[in-house]
Amino acid sequence: MPASIYFADLTSPRARALLDAGAVPVLLLPVGAVEPHGPHAPLGTDSIISAAICERAAVALAADGTVRALVLPEIAFGVTRYSAAFTGAITISESTLRALVLEVCASLNAQGFRHVVIVNSHFEPAQVATLRQAAADAGVGFLDVTRRVVAEQLTSEFQSGAAHAGRYETSVVLATRPELVEAEIMRRLPAYQLNMPEAMAAGHTDFLAMGMDRAYCGDPAEASAVEGDATLATLTRLLVDLIRRQVEAESRA
Repeated sequence: MPASIYFADLTSPRARALLDAGAVPVLLLPVGAVEPHGPHAPLGTDSIISAAICERAAVALAADGTVRALVLPEIAFGVTRYSAAFTGAITISESTLRALVLEVCASLNAQGFRHVVIVNSHFEPAQVATLRQAAADAGVGFLDVTRRVVAEQLTSEFQSGAAHAGRYETSVVLATRPELVEAEIMRRLPAYQLNMPEAMAAGHTDFLAMGMDRAYCGDPAEASAVEGDATLATLTRLLVDLIRRQVEAESRA
C-alpha cells in the first residue's frame, strides 16, 4: 500500500518516524473559507482549491528522496465579511484565524516538525493580511498567490481581479470535485467583469456594493476542467518550488 499523503492518516509512531527519516518532512496547511461562490459552485470552493494544491504537491514529491510533503487537516473557516449578505457565509475573526495558525504551527514545532507551509485560496484582504503576519510570526512558509510575482503566472481572469467564483475558481473545482458544480446553472451565467481589489480600494466593503448580487464575478460559463488542471499544475509547481527553497535555506543556515 502506498504511503498516505495525509498527516492525520498516520499513526503516532509513524508520525514520529518522519523525524528520523532521511527525507525532510514538510507539512502543508490548506486554508480556505465557507462562503457563497455564485449559484453554481460550492460554499467550500476556497478550501477545495487549497487542499487540491497541497495534495498535488505532496504527490509530486512522493518519490523525492530529500523532502516528504504531507497535507495537514485544513482550516476551513476564514474571514468572510464581504459575503455576509448571502446564506452560507461563515466568518471568523482575524484574531481567531491567527490563533489557529500560530497554535497549530507551535504545536508541530514543539514536536520537531520545523517546516510548515500555509496554502490559502480565500483572498479577502483581512484574511490575506492575517495569514501573512501569522506566517511571519510562526516562521513558516506562505504560498501567497496575491503577490504580483505569483499572480502574473496565473490566468488572465485571475490577474484582472475578477476571480471570485468565475472562470478561474470554477475551473479548479471542475478539475477536482466536478460533482459539486451545478453545471447547467453555470453555463447560463452572464459574465460580470469586476476588478475586486480596485472595488475594495474604492471603499466597497461587501459583494452587493460591488454589484455582485449573485455572489460571483468573472465568467464562470467559460470554466472547464482542462483549464482547472492547467491552473493546478502552475500552483503545484509554485508550491513545490517554495517547499524546496524553504528546506534548502535551512540546510545552508
